[in-house]
Amino acid sequence: MGLEPFETVVARYGPMVLRVCRAVVGPHAADDAWSETFLSALRAYPNLRPGSDVAAWLVTIAHRKAIDQLRGAARRPVPTDVVPERPSTTGQPGGWEADLWAALADLPLKQRECVAYHHLVGLPYAQVAEIVGGTPDAARRAAADGIAALRRSYLTPEEVKS
Repeated sequence: MGLEPFETVVARYGPMVLRVCRAVVGPHAADDAWSETFLSALRAYPNLRPGSDVAAWLVTIAHRKAIDQLRGAARRPVPTDVVPERPSTTGQPGGWEADLWAALADLPLKQRECVAYHHLVGLPYAQVAEIVGGTPDAARRAAADGIAALRRSYLTPEEVKS
């Protein structure tokens, strides 16, 4: 059995990869990371072995592209102190996602990656550890610390109690 058409892979895993990119680099740079991920994946897809875990393969590529985005952003100068507000695409200014992305952005990178790869994609800790480096126990600890930090910083005290 051969590989399925690449456009099917994009349709199936595109939203998952976008969630990962948003969690790691934030909503503003996620589209670029997503595009770079699928461009790289398209080039490598013909050589992917049939039966490979496509989700883990794409998350690995997205991880590398997100790191490239973070490194590139750190090198680029910031032209202004005040960033103009972007119009909401949902009709609701701000929205709950903005707070969540801000809370995720405050996490250390390894915790952010482990939370994204395990809790958003559903990869087991062994695969998360292969992607970010380290052991499965360290990945589990980083994800747990990240979730605990999100509970403290993102949720209100009433939401934490429930």
